[in-house]
Amino acid sequence: MASTTIDITHDFPPFFKVYKDGRIERYIFHDDLVPAGLDPNTGIQSKDVLISPQTGVSARIFIPKINGPDQKLPLLVHYHGGGFCAGSPFGTIAQNFLTSLVSQANIIVATVDYRLAPEHPLPIAYDDSWDALQWIAAHSNKQGPEPWLNEYVDFGRVFLAGESAGANIAHHVAVRAGVNLLAGLKIVGILIVHPFFVGKERDEMYKFLCPTSTGCDDDPKLNPAVDPNLSSLACSKVLVNVAEKDWLKDRGVAYYETLGKSGWGGTVEFLETKGEDHCFHLFNADNVNAKTLMKYFVDFIIRD
Repeated sequence: MASTTIDITHDFPPFFKVYKDGRIERYIFHDDLVPAGLDPNTGIQSKDVLISPQTGVSARIFIPKINGPDQKLPLLVHYHGGGFCAGSPFGTIAQNFLTSLVSQANIIVATVDYRLAPEHPLPIAYDDSWDALQWIAAHSNKQGPEPWLNEYVDFGRVFLAGESAGANIAHHVAVRAGVNLLAGLKIVGILIVHPFFVGKERDEMYKFLCPTSTGCDDDPKLNPAVDPNLSSLACSKVLVNVAEKDWLKDRGVAYYETLGKSGWGGTVEFLETKGEDHCFHLFNADNVNAKTLMKYFVDFIIRD
């Protein structure tokens, strides 16, 4: 018997709906998968690596042309957006954005395939993302399982980055790295792009995705202002980027202001893109504002 709208218990467009028998039905998310390998447009090479056989968490690594065995490049660890329940590091969206970033900044990127909610309830995505950073740090002695990380990464120049939900995860991982005094790498900076945090109202989808959360601003993952560990953020600089027409803009502004008065000892930069909406740069890279934003990202990474 076919399901009807009467059978739906939760509906969170444009992400997914839940039926009373527990079945999850995702809305169509157009992002074709791209195999790893050589990108003909940029010359960037990529490969997929398994981080944890137990959980299946993996990553895709992007690397530019290397000029000799002694060349060491900065590493950017990327967490994709998608409301914690959609998105992939293996799709065209990530491929186009990250190959361009690698090419222009001359860096290595590892983008993490954390497990998605609601099939894997939060905080699993946070834990997977933290585990991925620890796995990367284990290569700092050149004895890790992935040769590209052993041979070519400058572990004194590591960046974290994410957009939307991925920005939330990047922030969380950076705080966790500071609290746990993560050894093996130095996080220089974080790119927090169109970040997802909560306002004054309960976020019902997040509460559904994370049964242990209230979905409100008393949860440190949703409101860094109530996190007692905020000042432990493990980096020396942060770039906060918002878009003028983004419904999350005010939350990004609040994050910038909160970080500035938190007692954290680094510098925080703020950039608003006028006339644009949420994650516009991922869907139209040829947009003039997207190109300008990319140049700002590159400058933030390569600047001392």
